[in-house]
Amino acid sequence: MKRELHEPFIELEGVTKAFGANQVLCGVDLSVGRGEVACIIGPSGSGKSTVLRCINALTPIDAGRIRVAGLQVDAAHLDAQALRQRVGIVFQGYNLFPHRTVLQNVTMAPLQVLRRPRAEVEAQARELLARVRLEDKLHAYPGELSGGQQQRVAIARSLCMRPQVMLFDEVTAALDPETVKEVLGVIQDIAADGMTCLLVTHEMRFAREVADHVYFMDGGRVVEHAPAADFFAEPRDPRTRAFLDKVL
Repeated sequence: MKRELHEPFIELEGVTKAFGANQVLCGVDLSVGRGEVACIIGPSGSGKSTVLRCINALTPIDAGRIRVAGLQVDAAHLDAQALRQRVGIVFQGYNLFPHRTVLQNVTMAPLQVLRRPRAEVEAQARELLARVRLEDKLHAYPGELSGGQQQRVAIARSLCMRPQVMLFDEVTAALDPETVKEVLGVIQDIAADGMTCLLVTHEMRFAREVADHVYFMDGGRVVEHAPAADFFAEPRDPRTRAFLDKVL
């Protein structure tokens, strides 16, 4: 059952970005409602991951506007720490600290950045690790975990910052099919709890079943977007149809 959608919580208007002579984003418009799950799909090199990095201010934009969780991301004097407290991002690479345990990886940022009390943070971390079914791995090191387990630690670490928005960038791309199912199940649980989620993904079944809205990008542009059911049932643009024919 789809959630009732609310006002835009992530909004991009005319966003452009070039790296030298390479124009990566060419006037991207995108809107995600509070509590909505949206997926961005498309061929490699279409600008999907750059969109996420721009939303979290990891990559500055050249033109356009981005507003997320009440913050103007393109503002000249953006408080990047405030933004990243509200917007969590999980990448394909887990980026865990190999010399720290699972519990230490999850608690580090809330303790060092937010200066929250240790007892409170550790209690939340244990709860989150149980939620991602890793309560028995608190004292393990990343090297002792499978790829799917490491990715679930990365998700718990991001959630421990208590974000209002979660961005997922091809988080299952390097995982085997069984592990993909585990990680997507965790994301589906997060979405079901009302978290605003934006995913770059190649998992079409997940996009079809979980997303409220799907965006198809090609050549740095949003070619087509629609509610998930309509998008997969009746794609309108020839480029969308050609892409779906290859991946479905």
